[in-house]
Order: sequence, then structure tokens, then C-alpha cells
Amino acid sequence: MPDDEPTARGGRAARGRQAAEAGGHPEDAPGDPESVARAICLRLLTAQPRTRVELAAALARRGVPDDAAATVLGRFTEVGLIDDRAFAEAWVESRHAGRGLARRALATELRRRGIDGETVGEAVATLDRETEERTARELVARRLPSLRPLEPAARVRRLVGMLARKGYPPSVAARVVREQLSADGADPGELTDLDDPPDD
Repeated sequence: MPDDEPTARGGRAARGRQAAEAGGHPEDAPGDPESVARAICLRLLTAQPRTRVELAAALARRGVPDDAAATVLGRFTEVGLIDDRAFAEAWVESRHAGRGLARRALATELRRRGIDGETVGEAVATLDRETEERTARELVARRLPSLRPLEPAARVRRLVGMLARKGYPPSVAARVVREQLSADGADPGELTDLDDPPDD
């Protein structure tokens, strides 16, 4: 009946609002749980790569039952739509190239995204020490010109702090900063604080 049509539309709108308020998407409700889970995962994966843990958390926030979520996540893993190993390797490559992050920082980021320890170790191992140190030197060389007006001790603190925040071990940070400052003409006596600090 015509009088029923606004009510039906209103019901669909209300369900959409409820899904949105719960952190979901109007398209998530209603429907078969596995169909809803597939739609959510595909939408998220279309936007950007995700780990299995990230997708599981998204499904839980949408109220997808655990058994339906497990079934869909398992199927997506089988067909390669979810691949934590490939995600981790791509993350290491892109974050090192784009942000200059070292292995320690990269490992922390991957663990926060739910990647297991073995996969994290294998991914960060693709970044060798020579490449890591070369990147550290490039970071210091780019930052050094803007720090020349500062006192030597301040330059050391800024440069070592920058590398530490990006995950470089203290010994690597100290050696690279010492080498770069020496090449820039710093007095060796001003660099004594950089002699062989212990790594954590």
C-alpha cells in the first residue's frame, strides 16, 4: 500500500543510521553475515592493503559474528586477498624509502598492525645493514645544513634524536652523525659524546 512505502524507506534509513553509529556502513546492514563480511573486507581492501588482524577488528566493530568473520577471512587468505607476508614486505620497502625508517621502527609498526613475530622478522631482514646505514647518512646530510647555525652540542642532539625516532640503534646513530659532522668540518673534540654508545 502507498502508506507503507515511507515506513519501509524510513526503516532502511534507520538501519543505515544504526550501522553508521556503530562504526559501520549503511551497506553493511541488513544481510547474511558472511555476505556482509565479504562486502566490508572488499571495501576496505579496495581502499588500501590491510592485515588479517585489521580486517578482523573492522568486522568485530561492525558486529559481524565471529564464525562468519573467520570463514570469510579464511577464504580471503586462501585466495590471496589477505597476505600478511606480502603486506609486511611492501610496508618495509615503502616506509624505509619514503620515511627513512630503520628496522626497529618498522618492526614496531608491523606488530601494531597484527603481524606475527616470525613474519615481522623475515620482512625487516630484507632491509640489510648497509642499506640502513646509507639511508641514515642521507637523512643526516639532508638535515645538517639547516642545523649549522646551532652550537655543536645542539647539532649532535638534534641529529642523533632524529635517527633515534626513526628506529636507528644508538651505535649506528652516533657513528653516522660523527662521520657526517667530521666531514662537515666539525672539531673532533666536539664529538666526544658520540664515542661508542651502547645499543639498547
